[in-house]
Amino acid sequence: LSSLVLLACGRRPKLSALPAGTPVLAFGDSVTYGTGADRGEDWPTLLAGLTGWQVINAGVPGDTAAAGTARIQALLDEHKPKLVIIEIGGNDFLRRRPADAVKNDLKTLVEASRAAGAIPLLIGVPELSVMAVVAGKPTDSPIYAELGKKEKIPVVSDIFSDVLSRPELRADTIHPNAAGYRRMADDLYSALRQSGLAR
Repeated sequence: LSSLVLLACGRRPKLSALPAGTPVLAFGDSVTYGTGADRGEDWPTLLAGLTGWQVINAGVPGDTAAAGTARIQALLDEHKPKLVIIEIGGNDFLRRRPADAVKNDLKTLVEASRAAGAIPLLIGVPELSVMAVVAGKPTDSPIYAELGKKEKIPVVSDIFSDVLSRPELRADTIHPNAAGYRRMADDLYSALRQSGLAR
């Protein structure tokens, strides 16, 4: 599946390409950290190689969107990123937190990033269910597209769900392997080029 950048009105974003060396914050959980693959095989490191950006891996295994709201400001202050790529929420879903509560926490992360002068970008995360796991066809939770539309920010859809739907790209039912992270990085890069943020 090709990743797409979804926008509030279905239009292409009016964004300028970020030059090599630009600080970019990859904020997330174990999927951002790279659990399931060796060091250097995580998608933030691979994305840095594709773009030339300085991508800071701020993934914390087990982190939730709720907990993330307490740690993002220090990272924004320290690294002063121009772009914040947010991939988080899966652990909230696994803990059965209400979707609206997760959405509100994501909104807080988006607002903090924007207030710090960065462009926030969401990666859609599947709302895992027993049926989805058994069927092997996870799909993004709708809260990501909804928030992207409301906040008028880019949302990259389906790249994580697509990886989890393919056994050859998974380390386990919720984490990619090295090939899966490579697929995520490649598809994210394609979406960023489509948006105009990457060359």
